[in-house]
Formats: sequence, C-alpha cells, structure tokens
Amino acid sequence: MSGRPGFPARGALPPAAGSKPAAPAAKAARPAPMAPVRGVGMESHAVRARMVERLAAEGIADARVLGAMGSVDRHGFVDSALVNQAYEDTSLPIGLGQTISKPSVVARMVELLLAGTPQGRLGRVLEVGTGCGYQAAVLAQVASEVYSIERLRGLHEKARANLRPLRLANVHLLFGDGMQGFAKGAPYAGIIAAAGGDAVPAAWIEQLAIGGRIVAPTSMAGGRQVLVVLEKTPRELRQTVLETVQFVPLKSGIA
Repeated sequence: MSGRPGFPARGALPPAAGSKPAAPAAKAARPAPMAPVRGVGMESHAVRARMVERLAAEGIADARVLGAMGSVDRHGFVDSALVNQAYEDTSLPIGLGQTISKPSVVARMVELLLAGTPQGRLGRVLEVGTGCGYQAAVLAQVASEVYSIERLRGLHEKARANLRPLRLANVHLLFGDGMQGFAKGAPYAGIIAAAGGDAVPAAWIEQLAIGGRIVAPTSMAGGRQVLVVLEKTPRELRQTVLETVQFVPLKSGIA
C-alpha cells in the first residue's frame, strides 16, 4: 500500500432511455446462519469459505470475485465489538456516519466492474469512498492497481491502519474530494463508487478509459437509488440501470 501525501482535499426500475435492460436475478435458497468468528486462523478461513458459498448460491459466478472475497479478512475492517457479525450479509457502522457495505453488495459491484474483462486482472481502478478499506483490499486481488479516495480524514486514516498489515503494493490511498476523481491516475479501466449522487460526475466519465466502465449508485426520479453501469465506447456512453440499492450520499469537499 502506498499513499499520496499532499493531494488536496472523498424493486428494480425500468431502464432509462438508451439503456440496456437488466437481466432478472435468480432467487437463491437462504443459507444457514454463519458460525461466529472468534479471531484468525482456520476458524476465520472456514467462515470466509461459508460466506463465499453463500455468494455463489446467490448468483455471484466470477471465480475472480469469489476468490477475492474469500481471501480478505472482513473482520479485520470492523470494530472489535462487531467481529462476530463480520461475515453476515449486513452493512456495519465504521464511524463518522458511514458503513462497510454488505459482502453481497461488494461482490456484486466488483463482478459488474469485471464484466468487460473475461480473463485475467482488470487494469487500473479508481474507488470513490475508501471507507474502512475493505473494498479496496478486495479490488487489489482483481485489479493491477487501485487508487482509492476518501473525503473524511478519520476514515482515510482508519483505512491506512487497516490496510498497512496487508502490504498491498498496488493500493494507493488518497485523501481528497472523490467527486473530482484523481486525474493523475487516469485513464481508468474501471471506476467504482461507495456513495451515490443525482448523477455520475463528469470528472469520472472524463477519466474513464475507452472500453472502461463505471459502477455507481445513482438517484433516479422519485428519489429511489439504483445501481448504474456506464460503459464508455469510442462513440457513446452506454447506461444500464439495475437493482435498487441504498448507499450514503455522495458529497463534495473534504472533512
């Protein structure tokens, strides 16, 4: 993991016009509750394996994503009082009014990001909203390089502390305004956001490589928030509107 000190200032809807329709999701049987996590070692490995089995049963099919989800200790990114809930499919508070996303949401968004790359690693990725660093650690397993930007200094520092022991040389943590992206790292093969606004910022689209894709929650008419995939081609920007989601608001500036 490396830092960039000094960087300024982090039911389904019908498709929008010009969008591609989303395929209906298959319903999976609800798995049995997971055993408590008591620390590290084999117990942790077993409970991560069960989480991966559940994700596969719920429709996550990309082996790269399942492997990444199984290789990162989620309990290392939550407060000690919440360790026993670390591998449940639930979001958990991480401080400053923010949360760590459900494992199923992380896996779903990363799989969507990888959909345009059938084999091997994705290229350079921009993550907007580092949070506690968990998704950055997952992305590090499937992308050649990850730039992750956080607007809240407290969470930026927490992510640095959480990721430091993992020694992920391909992860670069940035403190700044995520709505502006990070032009110095562009172009990006993928951009993924952990917060949603009324529209995908123009800076992200400009910094996206041709052939790349953006996966982000976006507010639609009526205030409902949905997951949107934008694909950049030489001639157009294709939008696909997917399922309803619930993320924290996308904000500008730093705090």
